[in-house]
Amino acid sequence: MTSIEFPAWPQYDDAERAALSRALEQGQWWRMGGNEVKLLEQEFAAYHGAEHALMVTTGTHALELALQVLGVGPGDEVIVPAFTFISSSQAAQRLGAVAVPVDVDPDTYCIDVAATEAAITDRTRVIMPVHMAGLVADMDGLAKLADDAGVDLLQDAAHAHGAEWQGRRVGALGSVAAFSFQNGKLMTAGEGGAVVFPDAARYEEGFLRHSCGRPPTDRGYFHRTSGSNFRMNEFSAAVLRAQLARLDSQIETREQRWPLLARLLADIPGVVPQGGDGRCTRNPHYMAMFRIPGITEEHRNAVVDALIERGVPAFIAFRAIYRCEGFWETGAPDESAEAIARRCPNAEALMRDCVWLHHRTLLGSEDQMRAIADAVAAVLAGS
Repeated sequence: MTSIEFPAWPQYDDAERAALSRALEQGQWWRMGGNEVKLLEQEFAAYHGAEHALMVTTGTHALELALQVLGVGPGDEVIVPAFTFISSSQAAQRLGAVAVPVDVDPDTYCIDVAATEAAITDRTRVIMPVHMAGLVADMDGLAKLADDAGVDLLQDAAHAHGAEWQGRRVGALGSVAAFSFQNGKLMTAGEGGAVVFPDAARYEEGFLRHSCGRPPTDRGYFHRTSGSNFRMNEFSAAVLRAQLARLDSQIETREQRWPLLARLLADIPGVVPQGGDGRCTRNPHYMAMFRIPGITEEHRNAVVDALIERGVPAFIAFRAIYRCEGFWETGAPDESAEAIARRCPNAEALMRDCVWLHHRTLLGSEDQMRAIADAVAAVLAGS
């Protein structure tokens, strides 16, 4: 059995080496004295069509900070997709808010608009769509829903660097958005995050809260609001500037490879690739996702293990957040996991039958796309 050799991740070269040296030679390694974080913020905001960007320590902190800026506090409700990485809910729960899971679309895996509408109450403060695997959620339907209900949208764009909805980047859609730069993300410094803002007022509050409540010119320790230290360091920012510079070419390659891989996977009996939405005019493809409807969770896990043995970087899907013990520690809704599961049948199914492949697979050759499909077919035929 031949193992497939995909491009490595993270990708780096002399651009990152020069960036680290540049940050080192500044002699100032934190954002208040150096230039790398400031320049990254300008470049990242411009790239995403946003007025402002704020670099922070992690993607989870980006969500938590964004929710604070949007006024979320104890007792408020934040609607989140049930099928997502748990940071989406924990960011709200750590603020004392209640995370309300709703179902997702079985084709796109993104938050379902009708399910979201049904979950809105007079305690709802924020709706948090997750752009699953880079596929932008239905921002038209969600924006109308948020406007009608008088609540805010917060885009969890951890998977969506460079994504577009009807020709507009995530930062140009009129709502706050949070990104992650964790080691597996589309651009990375090992860890890190960003929040993009559509207006100066929210950016300025975000800056205060990410820097212990202290304005950038303060010399008298006049901490204007509560906050924490979520500041990004200069070395991470320098690496991310190099990563941003190569992002477009990587997205172009992945957008070329996914249609081929999706067609090949769809030809395998029992395999259903993640669907699309024509209004998402650019999908950076953080993950290559597919379902095997009807498979048991145990069998799906065995399929993933077999793919890994063949050199395919495969993973099981996210567990529905209400199926995680940590979800129930604080800020959970006043209903049981089974009650939530009954209104989230698609999240329940995806948790059992979905497989995802790391985006570095989509940086491979067309022959490697065929090799992936052959591996999936062989594993399913032999299992």
